[in-house]
Amino acid sequence: MARGHAVRVITERQRAMLEFERTWWNLDEPKDTALRARFQCSTEQYYAELNDLIESPEALAHDPLVVRRLQRQRVRRLRERLDSGTDAQGGAIR
Repeated sequence: MARGHAVRVITERQRAMLEFERTWWNLDEPKDTALRARFQCSTEQYYAELNDLIESPEALAHDPLVVRRLQRQRVRRLRERLDSGTDAQGGAIR
């Protein structure tokens, strides 16, 4: 650790979110149902938290493949919305 710099780590919940994103398609239930049950929050809250998480260097260091995949998906969806002219509707980037 460099002098004067605190080492930040992701929380257990954030680790669980990255693990969930790595494996959710193996579940026998819809993703929305599984994430509400596992994380005790709405899908909107989950995706807002996930979007913040994938911007952190700590998340990238913890699971670079999942974080980069999620970042690419977010950019692709944003481009699709901009190309279709529906950006004015807002909402979370999923």
